[in-house]
Amino acid sequence: MNIRIALPKDSKKIKALIARHPERLIQTNLPKLKDFFVAEKDGEIIACCALQVYSKRMAEIRSLVVEQHYWRQGIATKLIKECLKKAKKLKIYEVLSVTSSVLLFENQGFKMFNDEKYALLKMMGV
Repeated sequence: MNIRIALPKDSKKIKALIARHPERLIQTNLPKLKDFFVAEKDGEIIACCALQVYSKRMAEIRSLVVEQHYWRQGIATKLIKECLKKAKKLKIYEVLSVTSSVLLFENQGFKMFNDEKYALLKMMGV
């Protein structure tokens, strides 16, 4: 499996992957393609995630999805780490995620934000 920045040729595959999971992901107003990372196995995109930058201070990890057949293999964690690495490189101070996978993000150092059940924040300490 390979984690990489999304390429223009990946656009349709990313949109199709997200569309297969309407119960888990917002389907409108997706991040720009340049913001996505993909996990690829045997030439197929099996997961994606985006870091949407809002300002020099704040970014959000969005549109994280892994095909169910590949759950519990650490793919989501690897995608989150790539987003955090990019945020650190950009000197982003705070990274937000609105997610129902709270434990996944807590394991990456995110903390509950203002007692919001699904909003988690990671202070990057740049």
